[in-house]
Amino acid sequence: MKKRPSAMLSLLPIAVLVAMLIATIKSFGSDALSGASQITLLTVAAFCVLIGMGYLNVPWASFEKAITKNVSSVSSALVILLLIGALGGIWMVSGVVPALVYYGVQIIHPNIFLASTCAICALVSVMTGSSWTTIATIGIALMGIGRAQGFADGWVAGAIISGAYFGDKISPLSETTTLASGSLGVPLFKHIRYMLITTVPSMAIALILFAIGGLLTNSSNAQDIDTFTQAISQRFNITPWLLSVPVLTGVLIARRVPPIITLFLSSLLAVGAAMIWQADALREIDPSLFRASMQSLCGSTSLHTDSDMLTSLVATRGMGGMMNTIWLIICAMCFGGAMSASGMVGGITRLFIHLIKGRTSLVGCTATTGLMLNVAIADQYLCILLTGNMFRDVYDNEGYERRLLSRTTEDAVTVTSVLVPWNTCGMTQSTVLGVSTFSYLPYCFFNLLSPLISVVVAALNYKIFRRKPLAEQN
Repeated sequence: MKKRPSAMLSLLPIAVLVAMLIATIKSFGSDALSGASQITLLTVAAFCVLIGMGYLNVPWASFEKAITKNVSSVSSALVILLLIGALGGIWMVSGVVPALVYYGVQIIHPNIFLASTCAICALVSVMTGSSWTTIATIGIALMGIGRAQGFADGWVAGAIISGAYFGDKISPLSETTTLASGSLGVPLFKHIRYMLITTVPSMAIALILFAIGGLLTNSSNAQDIDTFTQAISQRFNITPWLLSVPVLTGVLIARRVPPIITLFLSSLLAVGAAMIWQADALREIDPSLFRASMQSLCGSTSLHTDSDMLTSLVATRGMGGMMNTIWLIICAMCFGGAMSASGMVGGITRLFIHLIKGRTSLVGCTATTGLMLNVAIADQYLCILLTGNMFRDVYDNEGYERRLLSRTTEDAVTVTSVLVPWNTCGMTQSTVLGVSTFSYLPYCFFNLLSPLISVVVAALNYKIFRRKPLAEQN
């Protein structure tokens, strides 16, 4: 007969994971994602299986089923990751990103760059409903502009991610928004309107902090920027026609074409742009334009420029650059499946449920559980579903409307997933932007503030609606 794990036993694999990851990162540094972190996740997953089979009497078949289900749940995300790698490579070689950077550094003043970056990504993400697509397209260009203007990578990535996840959280086109509301039976727009109570203050504070950061950060002077733009124009054939690629990509997104199709078609458009306007750059990669285009999509490329910064910016890894991330995601899903099958996820939840003493602690425990699940399960979609399912009856019995639970779930799970290095979101955005999770984490102000503002609003009892408890209804 299966045993139910205690809260302390359930937390043991998390403690081992954190300790091993700290040791791994300390030993391997930036090379940790090349294999050591993956081995760490599989080792801790094996530790969970050992406890489950040896002490909790959980059969191997349960672990195998849970792991298979977890891995299959991210299969479409893995395809998207490959296409994002291809898109990033060909957008760079075709001159699309260099053109966006070229025009962007001349339009956006450095003093307002960080706040503008956050606002631009928020707008694009609201329209697209996807933080991943936003970061993989306009985010890469803004990253290049920020580097050209002399901003630290962490600041720029933090502004991009803050804006992208604002849209991902409140857009009616967002999968996470639909999932959080639909799984709890809350009408979509009712859920979105209720989220504005916590989301707008979080974004307002974030924009203020980015505005202050932009004023206080020593960015490059006009001469440095002019030198950088000259290097771009000498290396690439910069023409406004290149902007047609992101514009047409935006049209596809606005028409709600599936992300996989959008990214594929956008990559093909960029291949055409490269052959028309950047034939010399392609021939530097390979004399055959076909082989050069294929190399830009699937492998590493580098182009010689007169600027070390620009040379670093336009170096790409294509689909191949995503393989470590895909490997890491699969290993993370194995760990999450082992935690779920052993019942340890439920053990962690029970620990927090015992701490609930009132409205504020209820919201606080929900937010903390969501964050812990992001650490343990490593996939935001599963964490959203699990958080809602775990606390559904608690909110019903306490007499709170479920929209409070759906909002708290988004405040705690959707936006913090990108802050966990081994979470699918954290791994993806770190790889796409070329900035480590720990480097951008302190500057993701919106993501850090959202769960805190959620608890503060609950403590103030602002628009916290109650209904008759189930016990009284019966």
